[in-house]
Amino acid sequence: MPEQPHGPGARAASAARVGIERFVDMVGEWISWLSLAIVALMATNVLLRYLFRTGSVWSQELEWHLLVPLVLFGMSYAMRHGDHVRVDILYARFQERTKIYVDLLSALLSLALSILVIGFSLHYVEQSYVISEQSQDPGGLPYRFLLKALIPVGFALLLAQSVAVALGCIEKLKKLKA
Repeated sequence: MPEQPHGPGARAASAARVGIERFVDMVGEWISWLSLAIVALMATNVLLRYLFRTGSVWSQELEWHLLVPLVLFGMSYAMRHGDHVRVDILYARFQERTKIYVDLLSALLSLALSILVIGFSLHYVEQSYVISEQSQDPGGLPYRFLLKALIPVGFALLLAQSVAVALGCIEKLKKLKA
């Protein structure tokens, strides 16, 4: 017997989607503060370099150490709010059902990509941890493995958001059929 659109499975899927979306929103809102820190750090580095002819390797490295989590966690937040890259000039002309299928396909492709990146990055992170990787530049930042460990974590969040988008698309398709 086919499951009813408002059956227990549909309610559980909807609750899972909502939970994932809330978590992604919370992470995205917290991580967005890094952009302010990056701007302040870059402005300080530029002022120190051009006004005082001084600077440090660690502060320049810190710029991209802050940028990495912003990007890795921000991609899930962007997907959550539909701000990811898409050919909107075509997408805007699609019928509602076609848009849902495009979103579903995109979510499934993002899910597959996330699984691949997580799988490939685990060994990469482990290697970095085993050798206690740090900056090769004198005065650079230590513990590079911590930064690299954000790769599978960031893609795990993207995987979760991809599941949420797919579940949302399935809900929308069921509503269109009803």
